[in-house]
Amino acid sequence: MGIISLEGLEFFAYHGFHKEERKLGNKFTVDIQVEADLEEAAATDDLSKTVDYVSLYQVVSKEMARPAHLLEKIAKNIITDTFSFDPRIQSVEVCVTKYNPPMGGICRKARVILKEKK
Repeated sequence: MGIISLEGLEFFAYHGFHKEERKLGNKFTVDIQVEADLEEAAATDDLSKTVDYVSLYQVVSKEMARPAHLLEKIAKNIITDTFSFDPRIQSVEVCVTKYNPPMGGICRKARVILKEKK
């Protein structure tokens, strides 16, 4: 087994519980880590034998374009879509970070991390 990780994927999106958040938008980052059998890819140097990280980015990007109220919902949808996209994937960990969340005080970022195994 091996790990493929994409870190610091940046998006401007319209997620949030409050109506204003969904109207104004905000900066988000996503980190995603998948675990899969990468031995054949390592041995053959064949892209079709691995999890294509460009396609993995597209899975995340598509979900970030769909407004949601909660970071948990975004992370769960990314995990579900990731398992559907490549059956070789055995586990997925997603971290969704929202910058300057409206809390009534200073908070640089709020983060949710979800992990699931098949």
